[in-house]
Amino acid sequence: MTAKLDYQWHLRTIMASRGLFSTTDLRPLLAQRGIDLSPSQVYRLVVDKPERLSLKTLVALMDILGCRMEELIEPVAAASERRRRAVADGAGEKGVGTFRPKRARITGENDK
Repeated sequence: MTAKLDYQWHLRTIMASRGLFSTTDLRPLLAQRGIDLSPSQVYRLVVDKPERLSLKTLVALMDILGCRMEELIEPVAAASERRRRAVADGAGEKGVGTFRPKRARITGENDK
């Protein structure tokens, strides 16, 4: 079985360490380097882990922040499928245990 890989996105942390605390601070810096993103795109880039990212945007971020790619993107092992299934099946949940809502039954006027 091959190892499943995932990654952690550290853009927000690196921005904070460089004194950039707002996504609106990043947008004009990207525009200076020819990367035109909407305010919502910049917000999602900072707050969420991007699934797709152009190399030009990545290079612009590295230039703006004065960092290397390894600092922005950290490869990590993905959570195992067994653990995910156990959580999805309710094993390991705290609080609700095996409690699950019951399906409602609709009965007609004559079905009493």
